[in-house]
Amino acid sequence: MPEAILTPVLDVLDLLGLAIFALSGALLAAKEKQTYVTMAFFALVTGVGGGTVRDLLIDAPVFWMDDPWAASICLATAVIAWVTPTRWWEGRLLDFADGAGLTAYAVLGSAKAVSYGVPPIPAILMGIITGCVGGIIRDVVAGRPSIIMRPELYVTAAALSASMTVAGMFAGLANPLVWMGALIAGFGLRSAAIHWQLALPSYRDKLATSSPENSNGQD
Repeated sequence: MPEAILTPVLDVLDLLGLAIFALSGALLAAKEKQTYVTMAFFALVTGVGGGTVRDLLIDAPVFWMDDPWAASICLATAVIAWVTPTRWWEGRLLDFADGAGLTAYAVLGSAKAVSYGVPPIPAILMGIITGCVGGIIRDVVAGRPSIIMRPELYVTAAALSASMTVAGMFAGLANPLVWMGALIAGFGLRSAAIHWQLALPSYRDKLATSSPENSNGQD
């Protein structure tokens, strides 16, 4: 049996990530003028999507099927989105909140994978999946381009948090300090990316850039 990983620190990270992602899903449906049922659906799939995929991959019980609070938090968050104007949630505040949820889930997902005996590299990937897949599902269902299709530092922040979590746990460091340090580092990177619009370099086709058309200044 895997060791229990639920602690006050991870409990807080779990609830934080769940509520923030659920809110982002509900708000997307609200901006599309959808019904409460649709908003609740988006809140649920965004909130639990990444964790569900992670649990299926590591052969763990799907977390929200045994948790009386997970689905309730998603549905309650949809109610909040339903009764408040969407303009309250616009701007960078939601971006920063999403960054906190992203890195919180990356820490939680990688820590849970380690507790189930998953090797380091796959455990890091489980953290990234936990943080990113819910938003991917939300965007695909909504028919809009996902943030992972832009060079903006998003997945990178999740990867940083997950990598620090796995490295610290395998090194035998105090878990609460590892988890909080990983959360702060990942959130700091994501916040810097939002504030300064930091991005990784995009792929450039070397043949295309050296072609005669491009050398003549044509697109």
